[in-house]
Amino acid sequence: MKTLLRTLGYCLSASVIFSIMLVLFAIGDTPETEPGWSLTHDDVVRAKQILHEGAKTRPDEINTIVLTEADLNLAGNYLLNRYSKSAVKIELKHNRVRFNVTMTLPQNNLGKYLNISFRLGHEDNESQNALPGITKFKAGKLLLPAKLAAFVIDTFIRHTSLNDYFILATRPIKAVQIDGKQLTITYNSDAETLRQAKNFLTQGHSSDTQAQNIYEQKLAEIIAHHDPAWRLSLAELLKPLFELAYQRSNLENAIEENRIVIFTVNDYVNKLETQKLLPAAEAKSVAKQHYSAFLYKRVDLAQHFIGSAALTASANGQVAKIMGEEKELSDAQGGSGFSFIDLAADKAGTRFGEIATSSPENARKIQQAMSKIKDYSDFMPDPRDLPENMDEAEFKRRFESINSPAYLEVVRQIDARIAAASIYNDI
Repeated sequence: MKTLLRTLGYCLSASVIFSIMLVLFAIGDTPETEPGWSLTHDDVVRAKQILHEGAKTRPDEINTIVLTEADLNLAGNYLLNRYSKSAVKIELKHNRVRFNVTMTLPQNNLGKYLNISFRLGHEDNESQNALPGITKFKAGKLLLPAKLAAFVIDTFIRHTSLNDYFILATRPIKAVQIDGKQLTITYNSDAETLRQAKNFLTQGHSSDTQAQNIYEQKLAEIIAHHDPAWRLSLAELLKPLFELAYQRSNLENAIEENRIVIFTVNDYVNKLETQKLLPAAEAKSVAKQHYSAFLYKRVDLAQHFIGSAALTASANGQVAKIMGEEKELSDAQGGSGFSFIDLAADKAGTRFGEIATSSPENARKIQQAMSKIKDYSDFMPDPRDLPENMDEAEFKRRFESINSPAYLEVVRQIDARIAAASIYNDI
């Protein structure tokens, strides 16, 4: 019994020491790897190909994927920037994978950034079929024992909600080989693992079901009292829900409350479209009656706006911006045509989602501002004079590409209109 207690004591002491070292040495105001990775259209396409490579494999079929150093950096930065403004630099050297990670932290008194670096690899006597382990770990400039770091990280993962994700990520992997400038992963997955992994990559909804139920009930009351002779404005949904959020919130929970408001409204407005934007989310509403929501007498604008806001709140603004542009380019090739009007709604929704979840202070400010709006023009400028319904040939004739001066000028005009809207101008 004494041995057990002594062992538990050592484990607890190691965890406490490790945590203190992380706080003292890894958190600061200077990023060691500069955050703010800039996405391009090609970056997003390639990142998705890498991350969804496993989906091409039939369940229980063994396959391999070979990743270069560039692939690892692209996929790593794509994943990190879904959730926060962060950066990772990955190097393959001496049969090791070197990671230098900087993550932007929520506002606090300790520092703006978390800086850690570590190496993964096989020990000299270890089989190449084993999963690589931590061979070096640094918190800022402080070098920590690799075994201590591995033990504490493993303990932390296994006793938190991260454990399910860790199992999903590692269970299909059968072998990892690091050879020169490429990483070869041998894997196989069952059907359930593939489904769960896909949902994890696209999840976004809050786990606070009690708060979610409160906002859903409030939305149901709004719908029940709506006059069916009039169009349902998106402002009619957002204003009272943000009023409720302002009453329920403080600096500690304002961001999460805003997320739940945005998700709740998006679930109602988009319904089936929610599955396209956030595949892991279940479109649901307690409202018995359903009315389409409008912006400037158009249903699609309300869908674009709140859909982009939800994607930004659950992921990252850069991803939402690129996906909005991708959608319009796809429409130009065979859908409804490229629309700067839809793009304006996407960009306004992205801006809205960014501010609502960027910091506790901004979250509270937008709650208060949304409680006082007069109509939807306060958060969505009128875009109806912008070009739309352009097929691929028409788009290329008028704008050439998304990098042309003509295209960028229209985007500049859209951004200026959004910046001038009262809800963004005051925050």
